[in-house]
Amino acid sequence: MSVSLLRRSALALLASFLVSAAPSRACAQRATDSSFSSFASLVARLSEPGGYFDSDNIITNEASYLQISSQLEKQHVHGGIYIGVGPDQNFSYIALIRPTMAFMLDIRRDNLLEHLLFKSYFEVARNRLEYLCLLLGKPVPPDIEKWTGRPMGEVLAYIGETKVDSAFVAATRRASNARIDRYGVALDARDHQVIDRYRAIFVRDGLDTRYSSLGRNNRNNYPSFGRLMMETDRAGRLLSYLADETAYQFVRSMQLRDRIVPVVGNVAGDKAVKAIAQYAAEHHENVEAFYLSNVEQYLMTREGGFDNYARNVKLLPHDSTGVIIRSYFGGFTMAHPLFVPSPGNLSASMIEPIDSFLRAFAAGELFNYPQLVSRGYVTP
Repeated sequence: MSVSLLRRSALALLASFLVSAAPSRACAQRATDSSFSSFASLVARLSEPGGYFDSDNIITNEASYLQISSQLEKQHVHGGIYIGVGPDQNFSYIALIRPTMAFMLDIRRDNLLEHLLFKSYFEVARNRLEYLCLLLGKPVPPDIEKWTGRPMGEVLAYIGETKVDSAFVAATRRASNARIDRYGVALDARDHQVIDRYRAIFVRDGLDTRYSSLGRNNRNNYPSFGRLMMETDRAGRLLSYLADETAYQFVRSMQLRDRIVPVVGNVAGDKAVKAIAQYAAEHHENVEAFYLSNVEQYLMTREGGFDNYARNVKLLPHDSTGVIIRSYFGGFTMAHPLFVPSPGNLSASMIEPIDSFLRAFAAGELFNYPQLVSRGYVTP
């Protein structure tokens, strides 16, 4: 098929699918247990004013993020409510844990905006290739449905070999923004600019999109988006949400039912975590996992507020299976027992039972971040 014909087919497919069929189907599925307005209401009910963090966090820089899979299985972490900071690494944890509800909690309002962008693509992308095409500006092949379940290597090969199509990017932007507006979340001009900036970065950098810091030197060896999608657990299993069709479809089903809700909030703040705790109690759900990356490190050093954060954690309904997921960066990372040496890996990921953390906090045993990550973790 010629390039021009492929382009026309892709644009026709995008126009028909995003503008007509997809909205009605998404609304039909959403109507079973929520609505556009209730999604926006929940975002507003749980959120607090945003704060500043000196990283853009368009994707994670934790190459180790999937190395906790066996620990999650060992701890029987499944179902319930999931809370996580940051962007799309959360989707892989959601696919592993299979919660009934997930809250994307972050101090940066920009994180909420990025999750609205992701949501607009999930809802119309029938499989992983279509999602990546929408996200990275690559035309969707006319036989897209035949790509469902294809090996991730073939999916990434198509993305890598296919050029960005500017007309497709423009059409995707219009359809995505229209869908985001229908979610009902109050957005101003600056919010729309941020969404467009994130969209443009993914299109510009493609599979080479990387984490970036603000006002600090960025490491050239931070993992790329393409690498993160192909990261494995300790047993060598591909477990990212885009490496497996079943994982992608589970995350997509949650997006279609408004079960992934972005929330602006400080984990040590006065509203967001408490409001999520109240929501969990109202719905008789336990918090099964609270993914924090290395936020606790900042609370213990630069920002303060660690005690408030720990008191917020205590409010979360949970049982013996509930865990905190954290990562460790620092001068002693490579000496940590859970560190897995690999090119470009700068972190060690781990889980600790919430009850273990709360006991140590109550006993006054938590002094600094290296000490925090050196005790209480579940072994593989």
